[in-house]
Amino acid sequence: MSGAASPIRSTESPRNTIVAIDGPAGAGKSTLARHLARHFGLLNLETGAMYRAFALKALRAGIPLDDSRTLERLTAETTIRLEPGDEENRVLLDGEDVTGFLRNPSITDAASRVSVFPAIRSWMVGLQQKLGARGGIVMEGRDIGTVVFPHARVKIFLDAAPEVRGQRRFEQLGQSGSDVTTTAEMASPGDNSPSPAREEILRELYARDERDRNRADSPLRPAPDAVLLDSTAMSLEEAVRAAIAIVAAKLAAP
Repeated sequence: MSGAASPIRSTESPRNTIVAIDGPAGAGKSTLARHLARHFGLLNLETGAMYRAFALKALRAGIPLDDSRTLERLTAETTIRLEPGDEENRVLLDGEDVTGFLRNPSITDAASRVSVFPAIRSWMVGLQQKLGARGGIVMEGRDIGTVVFPHARVKIFLDAAPEVRGQRRFEQLGQSGSDVTTTAEMASPGDNSPSPAREEILRELYARDERDRNRADSPLRPAPDAVLLDSTAMSLEEAVRAAIAIVAAKLAAP
């Protein structure tokens, strides 16, 4: 999704509303959730940041990402809190603000690896349900509408073609200052072939899709009552408007 959404008049929403947004990596869930939360006056809770915070702690502790028992023990001494911010949540890991660390590609990959273990997901689901228990939220992730809040009033499954998601992730990392490519790797003017960095990001995205869709515990899939929103050919403004229409229609339904 590219471009910026034009101002749209906010509407009042029920205090207990839960809007669940699920979808694969790079689909634009975080961006869409921020716009929906701002438009409808809801709190935006980014669950992916919670997994990345836990992955950061595991990496700092030197725990192998395939050591499920040690990772499970680590949850007992871990606290993760989200505090609303202007553009994104502040993520507090054991009281430390780690927000600035969580978009690093190695952290994102580690989060995908630790999230495959049922014990980790069960612990995290409990945290997420506690955060959203009062409603009035937009929560995005990979199993919000199927596991965390299966009775959410509004469910959106946001998707896009893998190549488009890879390009968005590449641009996102570039904007955040992450070191995803070098000058030598940049394609020359007029050369539309993907740079090595883009190819690597796409490979990692395919691998993450494979893990997310095929894990034994709460695999990535649309909830039966979710509305599918394919943003492959959409600008940011178009995707936001489509999502607002979906939410408004659900809230207006009996």
